[in-house]
Amino acid sequence: MRTLALVITASLLAGGSAATAKRDRNMVPDAVETGEAVSCLHLSNLRESRVRSDRVIDFRTSGNKWYRNTLPHSCPSLGFEERFLYKTSLNQLCSVDVITVLHSYGSGLDRGASCGLGKFQPVQISKAVK
Repeated sequence: MRTLALVITASLLAGGSAATAKRDRNMVPDAVETGEAVSCLHLSNLRESRVRSDRVIDFRTSGNKWYRNTLPHSCPSLGFEERFLYKTSLNQLCSVDVITVLHSYGSGLDRGASCGLGKFQPVQISKAVK
């Protein structure tokens, strides 16, 4: 099978100083669980990811449904860099997959820590934050 390599970057918030903006982006918004957690999400359904902290990533799928992935362990610099890479030989991103933090330097990217994903919990995210 062909290996797919995808880079997911979280969108940046506009306005405010860099320190304030970074702190605001790394606040994990409240979310209410809306169903049973799933092990995988189909890549064709992924529309957006938002890195919330070193342990939390929210994924939006088609139909505007959100899934929260809480990593089993903190992933160094994930919340600061807000971007990651993953490789999969399947058409799904699963809880057994590993993400790698991407560090920006100058005009390029460098690989950082690699961390395992958790299950994907369907959630309703606080409307004030999305």
